[in-house]
Amino acid sequence: MQNRRMDSLKSEIAATAARMVVEEGLEWGPAKRRAVRQLGLAARTALPDNEMLEDAVREYIELFCADTQPLELLALRRLALTWMERLAQFRPYLCGAAWHGTATRLSDIYLQLFCDDPKSAEIALIEHGVAYVPRTVTGFNGEAVDALSLSSRCPELNDMIGVHLMIHDLDDVRGALKPDARGRSPRGDHAAVLTLVRAAEHVQ
Repeated sequence: MQNRRMDSLKSEIAATAARMVVEEGLEWGPAKRRAVRQLGLAARTALPDNEMLEDAVREYIELFCADTQPLELLALRRLALTWMERLAQFRPYLCGAAWHGTATRLSDIYLQLFCDDPKSAEIALIEHGVAYVPRTVTGFNGEAVDALSLSSRCPELNDMIGVHLMIHDLDDVRGALKPDARGRSPRGDHAAVLTLVRAAEHVQ
């Protein structure tokens, strides 16, 4: 009985958080925590895992955004390709919502770069006059990694999109390609993203 109630609460949190992710562009962690507060639950309430939230986001998109989201996702993936081409020397991989297909026009783009020299990507941005903000974020292995955040205009959406470059060591690229809990590739290189874009263009 208690387990069923816990599962029910997690589903309710996931559904509430999914709306925030899609309609407000919140990141998944903050969306879960805000959903708990909005539902009036205790701060220590068990949260849904990312797989449950991803399912809820996909369901929300299918119900409320089916007419708009595919084109928005395509626009974001095209913008991601532009930056992947600009940063090709740093072996960029797309991850996050734009890779997994749950992104909307409010989503940011996340690129993971694998560099011999962690400062080389930053130097490249400086040389090309690109304004950015340095940050520290949690990497896919749970460690702290440097990130460079910038804004890039998306002509198709007529809006500025956040692009976040996470800097990893070149040696980390092998571990980055291990399948996730659902057996999917957690990130994709330029060729993989281009394949998704061309498939979507074929459908349009």
